[in-house]
Amino acid sequence: MNDTKTTIKQLKEIVDKFIDEREWAEFHSPKNCSMDIAIEAAELMELFQWCDNKDSYNIAQNKISDVQDELADIIMGVLCFARSTNIDITQALIKKLEKTARNYPIDKAKGKNCKYTDFS
Repeated sequence: MNDTKTTIKQLKEIVDKFIDEREWAEFHSPKNCSMDIAIEAAELMELFQWCDNKDSYNIAQNKISDVQDELADIIMGVLCFARSTNIDITQALIKKLEKTARNYPIDKAKGKNCKYTDFS
């Protein structure tokens, strides 16, 4: 399995099976899953703490196993959250991208990193 051939549905099924085999569903409330996502994201951020942007690329490669583990934990948390709330990830992402595109039109946002309220 890899990104070019695996669907979100398949990932959800893999995580569902993992959770169901361990009878963990009762612990995966939206509150707990949201906290898990934040905690795992913080663990990923910790790998890059105190480095500058350029060095972060080297750290990502030198600690690739740790980076992959933390990213996988975040993805698993997201999939568990989607499961506990019956959110369709694809539809949520598309809807958010459409909303963000309205706030950040290409002609105003291209090459800029400011918030849309700060466009001149």
